[in-house]
Amino acid sequence: MLQALILEDNVGCLMSDGMIILFALVVLLGAVGGAAVMTWWERRLLGVWQDRYGPNRLGPFGILQVAADMLKLLTKDDWVPPFADKVVFIFAPTAIVMAMMLGFAVVPFGPGLQIIDMNIGLLFFLGMTSLAVYSVLLGGLASNNKYALLGGLRSAAQMVSYEVFMGLALMGVVMLSGSFNLRVIVESQADGWYCISQFLGLFVFTIAGIAESHRLPFDLPEAEHELTAGFHTEYGGMKFAMFMLGEYLGLILISSMIVTLFFGGWLGPWLPPIVWFGLKTFVVICFFVLLRAAIPRPRYDQLMSLGWKIMLPLTLVNLIFTGAIALWLTGGGAA
Repeated sequence: MLQALILEDNVGCLMSDGMIILFALVVLLGAVGGAAVMTWWERRLLGVWQDRYGPNRLGPFGILQVAADMLKLLTKDDWVPPFADKVVFIFAPTAIVMAMMLGFAVVPFGPGLQIIDMNIGLLFFLGMTSLAVYSVLLGGLASNNKYALLGGLRSAAQMVSYEVFMGLALMGVVMLSGSFNLRVIVESQADGWYCISQFLGLFVFTIAGIAESHRLPFDLPEAEHELTAGFHTEYGGMKFAMFMLGEYLGLILISSMIVTLFFGGWLGPWLPPIVWFGLKTFVVICFFVLLRAAIPRPRYDQLMSLGWKIMLPLTLVNLIFTGAIALWLTGGGAA
């Protein structure tokens, strides 16, 4: 079954098994390190945007604030509430980190720079993002706290709903590229990025990605002004850090997928492919960070209405027009 899912004739992947394992470790460490640095970069960028200081005391430009935060979280007591379901309470924060890290397995960072080249890589990515909902839901349920439970229920409805729009938004890309393989999707953009022909899909996927990763302004499951801290109210120390790590990993993963699906992935002149991929991903991450400073948090009913009343019709319109154009380009209309 695994051999049926992997493209055996992939000429782009030239790495041996040992090199693949080494590359997987590099991606793992890079993603975790990037998520840690993001905690500093987000606060610095928000400070510039809002005309105030960000972290600026520890190290050059406050970069050592990352180490201080990690030291604080690592040295806190690993406490489990006596009223919580201990097994599920401990498992919940690890689930989101595992799901997000598995999502990086199919991301093509460059020609041949991919942990696994699957002909259903896009579906694998959607599956991993779907599994992340269990982490938040189980964390809220296992805490046995009313605020955490409400946050978990909000998250379940929010993530399950926006997964529908996220999947439908990508079907136009699949129609134009003719494949679920992420490498093939990138290579099919050599004559033009899909951010132009699929701008509706890009818009919907971006909004859905924000909702999936619980980023502001769609952080309703952890709304401090009404739910104390939402689904992670009872979490602290390393367990809380793992929830935050999963959120930042999700931000990096969603940004990487936006670049892969709509902005040509590693394609670009002059610079090495992986540099182009990194630069594009960095720009998208900065866009997500600045949204936090520019847009207020909506009410929960407004969030759900946005999805079912606006996002869903937009995805259907995009599918209809993309299907008609694809049929016309292939000569199906004449037949």
